[in-house]
Amino acid sequence: MKLPKFFRRFGPGLLVTAAFIGPGTVTKATTAGANFGHSLLWAIGFSVIATIVFQEMASRLGIVTGRGLGEAIRPTIPNALARGLAIVLVVSAIIVGNAAYQAGNIAGAAVGVAAATGMQHQTLVSIVIGLAAWCILMIGQYRSLQRILVALVVTMSCVFLLTALSVPIDWRSFSLGWIQPTIPDGGLKEVLAIIGTTVVPYNLFLHATASAEKWSSDKKQPVSDETVRDAIQQSRTDTILSVGLGGLVTAAVMATATAAFFQSNTGFTNLSDAARQLEPLLGNHARWLFGVGLFAAGLTSTITAPLAAAYAAAGCFGWPIDLKDWRLRTVFTSVIVFGTSFAASGSKPTDIITFAQIANGLLLPLLAIFLLAVMNNAALLGKHRNHWIANTLGVLTVVVVSVLGLRSLVSVFFAG
Repeated sequence: MKLPKFFRRFGPGLLVTAAFIGPGTVTKATTAGANFGHSLLWAIGFSVIATIVFQEMASRLGIVTGRGLGEAIRPTIPNALARGLAIVLVVSAIIVGNAAYQAGNIAGAAVGVAAATGMQHQTLVSIVIGLAAWCILMIGQYRSLQRILVALVVTMSCVFLLTALSVPIDWRSFSLGWIQPTIPDGGLKEVLAIIGTTVVPYNLFLHATASAEKWSSDKKQPVSDETVRDAIQQSRTDTILSVGLGGLVTAAVMATATAAFFQSNTGFTNLSDAARQLEPLLGNHARWLFGVGLFAAGLTSTITAPLAAAYAAAGCFGWPIDLKDWRLRTVFTSVIVFGTSFAASGSKPTDIITFAQIANGLLLPLLAIFLLAVMNNAALLGKHRNHWIANTLGVLTVVVVSVLGLRSLVSVFFAG
């Protein structure tokens, strides 16, 4: 069965969207809209641009070299001890961080099931969702996986966009939110959370490896430079479309929360109550719409998080990029088992998601610096290495994220 022509434009970039539009993004966009209205839409815009910049680099790396980010990091660090420490740090952070994200993804998807159907058995639903993700990954076929994710992402996007179009939006406020960067009192954590759930470190590994699988020029037979350029251009289009779609969905969630909670002065309590509190705006369809969207968001991320962990470990340790390889299966199965066990224990999804975002915030600047170093390696990338525009945008993003993270840590320390 072929995908419709428009959706065939999407490639590995859609894996990135499937990964970052999860329960964490839905939760934080809802909280931001409920507490601050449209004033933090600019943070979504910044996050989308930053994500496109870094994911374009990761994809270009995969296309030109045929390697994932983990494979490229190894020869970039000449000292054996430093290289070993870097690999251990990266793999540990990726696997631990993804396991934490996985728990939040599964718990969030279970909340979506509860909202849509009224089924409150979190333990049973979490186990079923984890098992479903494991079965999908065990298929071991990239094309099959991509088709499943396309269907889920399209479903999720349609639900959240239709929900946003069903509520009254203050379009003047909505427009100003994109072009007036402000951080209201108490809004710094929300800005960091929005960035942290969009610019996701493990997506760099996922995108580089997936692009190498689809467009790699590192074959036994020579590939013309024109073919490489065409592949890079296709990848850029795919990345812009896919990440842009993710940003649009995030903005739709924030706009819906603004109408439901901020403009009506209705307090937002937790994710499981969000659908019920949308009923005055959306009527009897509120719970079903929100539940289906949240379930699809959770399931897409439940599939991509363990996949990214497996790709990262394979690249760093030199394993073959084959989802049927027992070592990759061991990694993604471990992430799924941990996440499912934690979600099934009844832990609050918001607590799990917060922990994962902390791990993400600590890892992002480090991996971004690694990526910039790799992308400026002329011996590795030749004329396809970074030029000044990509380097400037990359460094600027690292600085902004690091400064915001430092401010957040200082404010927490000072408050303590």
